[in-house]
This record gives sequence, structure tokens and C-alpha cells, in this order.
Amino acid sequence: MITREIQIVLLLLIAIAAVGVVAKRASIPPAILLVLTGVVLALVPGLPAVRLAPELVLLLVLPPLIYSSAVAMSWREFRFNLRPISLLAIGCVVFTTVAAAAATHWLLGLSWPVGFVLGAIVSPPDAVAPLSIARRLQLPKRILVILEGEGLANDATALILYRFAIVAVSAGAFSPGKAAGEFAVIIAGELLWGIAVGWLMLRLRRWVADAQIEIVLSILTPYVAYWPPEHLGGSGVLATVVAGLYVSWNGSSMISGATRLQGIFFWDVLVYLIEGIVFLMTGLQARTLTTGLGTYSLSVLVGSAAVVSVVVILARFVWIFPATYVPRWLIPAIARRDPSPPWQWPFMLGFTGVRGIVSLAAALAIPFAMDSGRPFPDRDLILFLTFSVILVTLVGQGLMLPAVIRVLGLANAGEREFQTDRTEERLARRHAIEAAIERLDQLAAERGLPDDVVRRLRAEHRDRYRHFEHAPGREEKHQDLTAPPDEIALLLIAAERERINELYRQGTLKDEARRRLERELDLREANLANHQHEV
Repeated sequence: MITREIQIVLLLLIAIAAVGVVAKRASIPPAILLVLTGVVLALVPGLPAVRLAPELVLLLVLPPLIYSSAVAMSWREFRFNLRPISLLAIGCVVFTTVAAAAATHWLLGLSWPVGFVLGAIVSPPDAVAPLSIARRLQLPKRILVILEGEGLANDATALILYRFAIVAVSAGAFSPGKAAGEFAVIIAGELLWGIAVGWLMLRLRRWVADAQIEIVLSILTPYVAYWPPEHLGGSGVLATVVAGLYVSWNGSSMISGATRLQGIFFWDVLVYLIEGIVFLMTGLQARTLTTGLGTYSLSVLVGSAAVVSVVVILARFVWIFPATYVPRWLIPAIARRDPSPPWQWPFMLGFTGVRGIVSLAAALAIPFAMDSGRPFPDRDLILFLTFSVILVTLVGQGLMLPAVIRVLGLANAGEREFQTDRTEERLARRHAIEAAIERLDQLAAERGLPDDVVRRLRAEHRDRYRHFEHAPGREEKHQDLTAPPDEIALLLIAAERERINELYRQGTLKDEARRRLERELDLREANLANHQHEV
């Protein structure tokens, strides 16, 4: 007999697969359709209510999502854009929290502490849906990097503010000076802990040297980074981000090609399933979130949802334009190093303030009672307003985003950057192949390799370059990579890999191109390993 829980999981997976097909054909981000599907299913009479446990999201779902995004992020690009990322991930989150608290206090009559709880909950945007649209429409690379970087770090700021606000409501007192000191300690502690976890896990994986065990360790890494700081009163998010960025920067030289190939496939599927389930579950909370609203009239609910949604959306625009241009006006050195972007860029970033699962999980995690034993004030209203903001921003702004991008003239604006990156990639490939040929000549002199083997390998590498020069991205024509001795072929691959990593460290090769070249080398190495196994 299949239990009810297993039936629900199977139905969720079926819904994710079906929505994924529709979303791909309709060119709509799956996140938007999944939320709408969840809302529709939640309102169908007779279907069982599905409740989302907040600890499931904050402790089990959030860490791997943050970690995978951080590993996929380029540390060099993150560091270069640290100022705009920090202004959004910290400054904009704090500003939105204060704006939402002030609006709900003066317009809706909520107390200041409760207003700050709601503000902290709805302040962090979710970049999943905007990024999928931005990549498809080929926005400038820097906009994508800032969105990714903000999405990594803003949850940390919001969850720390959320904890302070919950304590203020429960205890009935709040000290700004003490909170600022604790905030600084949390940031410093999580930075150090994230570096330590990344360093330890990479070396442990290199010591194990087994693909399956390494993948298991990669799954454990975000939880090791997240859980201790979260348990000690921090957010855990920043430590997980730092651990992921550390692995992103140092993993290419410490993780084998076979492990990387298997790990990429595993993590892609895992993240796809997790994101699908959480967005679908977000929509399914529609029925649960409306059960405790009997004391509020429909006009009050609609008006409150409209006020909070408008404030949250406008606060991002109000913040982002001064944050973009004022530092350049006040500090000429910044303007010289990083000239002001056109106004379309900050407007585009302002329109991507889509809220998601972290906001809902934080709202659901609000305690039912305070320290005094009395019910937490306006808890049901906070849940409803949070869900309303998610629905308005994710569905409303998300569906409008492609049209806004086209009106701003940013569609395909990153095409020139893409072509430049491809040119750099082809140049890096030529340098790598030249390094392999140089290594081949050394091996021929040192080991006395047969002339026919040397000629075949040299011709093969030159043909590879000519093939990719004229038809980049296609499968190689020469598939007989195992004709020469495998040991020699592996040494040549190692020479190419070393040259590619050298170019990357020098900054002449972008991270995305480095990953593509690295994957090609991993595949060739895997072919050789399979051949050795068959022999």
C-alpha cells in the first residue's frame, strides 16, 4: 500500500515534469508556472492540504541551493562587482526592511517590531526566475553577475534582520547598538567558517580520491557550512556562500575530471528537483495561508497586500538609482575605474525584485507564541502579506520582465560580449594545444617515442584547433583518442589543463569559457579511462 506522503511526492514530481515541458515550449520561467500551478491545485476542493515545514526549507533546502549557485559563480567577477553586490545585498535589503516597517506602521497600524519582522521577511529578492529570463535574452554579463551575486548574499542579511526582529517582538525590547555589534560578529564569524569549511572539504575530497564519495562530501559541504552558524544565532547563508566561492576558485586544481563530470550532472538534477518542489509547494500554501484570516475583511486584506507590494517594489527603485550613481559622483576614483552605466541598467536591476521561497519559509517560521506565552501578534496577516508579495512580484513582474527588457533595448545587448568571450576562448584553446604539442616534443625527446605516434598526435592536436576555429561548440571530428599510448595522451591533456588554468589565473580567460574548456578535457580524459577499463 502506497502511503499518502509517497503519493504526494510522486504527484509533485509529475507536476514538475509536466510544468517543465509547458514552460520550455512557452518560454516562461518554470518558477512562475510552478507557483501558479500550486495555487490552482491548492484551491481545488477535495484535494488534501499540503503544508510546507519552514525548518525543511531553511535547514535542508536552502543550503544546497545557495552552495550550488556559489560554486557556479565566478569568484573573480564576484570580487570585481563586490561594491554593487554589497549595496544591493546589504544596503537595499536594510532599506526595504525599514521602508516596509514604516509603511505598515503608519498605513496599516502594525507595531514597529512587527513591521520590522514583515519587512525583513519580504526584503530579499529571489534571482532564479529573473536570471533565467536575463540569460535567455542575452543581457550584458555584468547585470547577470550582479543579480547572481545579490541572490547569493541578500538572504544572509535578511535572515539576520529577521532574527533580531523576532527577538524584539518576543522580548519586547531592542538595542540597535547591541544588534549592530552582533551583526558584525556574525559576518566575520561566517566568513572565517565558510573559508575553513571550503578548505577542509576540498582537501578531504582530494585525499579520498573516489568520485562517489566525493559527491557525497559535496552534498555535506553546504550543511557543514550552514548548520553551525545557524545554530549559534547567525544565518548560515554567508558561510555557505563563502564555502561555495572557495570551492569555485580552488576546485579546478583539486577535483578530478571524472568527479567533476559526475558531480555536474548530479547537482544539475538535484537543484532542478529542489527548485521545482519548493516553487510548487509555495503555490500549494495558498489554502493554508488563508485559514486564519477570518477576523480580517476582504477590503483590509486586499488593501494591505497592495500597500506592502507597492512599497517593496518602489523601495528597490528608490534605492538602486542613488546607489548606482551617487558613489561615482562623490568619489571620482570610482567613476574613473568604473564609469556610470546607462540608466537602463539600474532600472532593469530594479525591476528584478522578485520574492520567493526564502520569504515564505521565514514567514512560516514565525513562532506561534512569544516568550510571555501570548500569541505572536498579526502572525496570520504577515503570512498572507508575504504570500501576496511573492505572488505579485514573481508572477506580475516575472511575466512582464521580457517585455521590459525589450523596451529598455537590453535584449541581446550582451551579444558582443558573448562574441568577445568566444574569441578569448578560441585563443585560450590554441595556447592549450600549443602547450600540448610542446609537451609532446619533450616526451618524444625524453622517452624516444615512435615517429608515427608523434606525427599522429601532433597532427591530431592541430586538426582539433582548426576544427574548433571554424566550427566552435561541435563535437570533435577526430574521435580516435586512444590510438596513441594512453599515458602520453593523459600527459598531453594535463599540459593543456595547466595552460588553461594559467590563463584563467592571469585573467585572460573568463570563468565560463574556462569551465567549457575544462569540460572538454574532462570528457577526453574520461574516454581514455573507459578505454583503459575495457582493455
